[in-house]
Amino acid sequence: MATDSVNLIDAYNMYSLFQFRVSVFTFHINSLKLVMFKGGGTIQMIIEPKIRSNVCFTAHPVGCERQVQQQINYVQAQGEIQGPKKVLVIGSSNGYGLAARIVSAFGSGAGTIGVAYERPGSGSKSGSAGWYNNAAFEKKAREDGLIAHSVNGDAFTDDIKTEVIDLIKQHMGRVDLVIYSIAAPRRIDPATGEIHSSVIKPIGDSYTARTVDFLSGRLYEIETEPALEEEVEDTVKVMGGEDWKLWIDALDNAGVLADGITTVAFSYIGPELTAPIYSQGTIGRAKEHLEATASTLQKQLSQKNGQALVSINKALVTRASAVIPAVPLYISLLYQVMKDKKLHEGCIQQMYRMFNDRLYSGQALELDDQGRIRLDDYEMRPDVQQEVDDLWHQVSEDNLESISDIKGFREEFLRHHGFGMPGVDYSAEVEV
Repeated sequence: MATDSVNLIDAYNMYSLFQFRVSVFTFHINSLKLVMFKGGGTIQMIIEPKIRSNVCFTAHPVGCERQVQQQINYVQAQGEIQGPKKVLVIGSSNGYGLAARIVSAFGSGAGTIGVAYERPGSGSKSGSAGWYNNAAFEKKAREDGLIAHSVNGDAFTDDIKTEVIDLIKQHMGRVDLVIYSIAAPRRIDPATGEIHSSVIKPIGDSYTARTVDFLSGRLYEIETEPALEEEVEDTVKVMGGEDWKLWIDALDNAGVLADGITTVAFSYIGPELTAPIYSQGTIGRAKEHLEATASTLQKQLSQKNGQALVSINKALVTRASAVIPAVPLYISLLYQVMKDKKLHEGCIQQMYRMFNDRLYSGQALELDDQGRIRLDDYEMRPDVQQEVDDLWHQVSEDNLESISDIKGFREEFLRHHGFGMPGVDYSAEVEV
């Protein structure tokens, strides 16, 4: 097994730069064709996945629409949820945030406003997956007669908060559910203008993590030094609960929170295998702050008969998790075990369960001893974790394909970018 001694966050930074558009990337495009119309033109092209260091720099608009429809189909095949009717999702374009918006709309008939920071297609570059996901969601929701508005911009800014509040006043009056699902690499503090950048590093001791290049199947190790105290503090500023509270304060002060308001922020804990880099590292410190913020918000919202909750969700393939060392290998093994036991869930299944079985079940809300929703309950079952641990110590490049679900990881990662969806002609040119 090869060993790479590199900064643990190199790939994470690559993903971050792409996501927040602070650098220019070259997209390798095949079969580019310009089709002119009166007053302007549009670009059509064949779009293929371009992946480097577990980061995909392209997205397919038709494939993204198809995977949004697939999630909608799942929700509509389930029972109707007596849930929220006016929902704000902060971080609505991918993963759990997108799934929560879909369940709100197509499971509960809710009008929704989504906030995300995504890149439209431009020139010879495809848009980001989140851009196409938001467009697909709005199209499908409006076809069903549902209110659906998306705000594209930096959720950390005061201007975006003001724009969202104006939309709520205009189209909803008040919201009864606020989902906070932000995973960002950097944040500008609106009070000081200071830029804070998050890092994925251990605290206290250096850490060597075994991980996998999920495309090639190469197993290797990545070593990183512990975070500096300033890096820990910056990560808390970005990934902790400060902005969540700023959102709730702004919404509250504007009078757009309904009586009985619920707000939920998403988090993850994970197993002992990934603890040094996750739950005990810089991200874990930020999540502790998020949970402390929930307690503060709970006191604030109790005056409106409301509640503030943190939901601990299952490990899943996302654009972010794909670049965290150790996590892709762990997820590949976890998927194998959970699929064998028929316990596997994706984002949409997790969110449907959160709404139907937890938040809006009509029963007393089931929480752990720290007041958290636990949607990682199947993942953290002792039998599941024991089998994953056994496989972790057995896995090699020779047996990776047979004892892990690396194939499923690869396919799910591609689907998040609109590739590998059934019924899509990927040899056809599409508008970006």
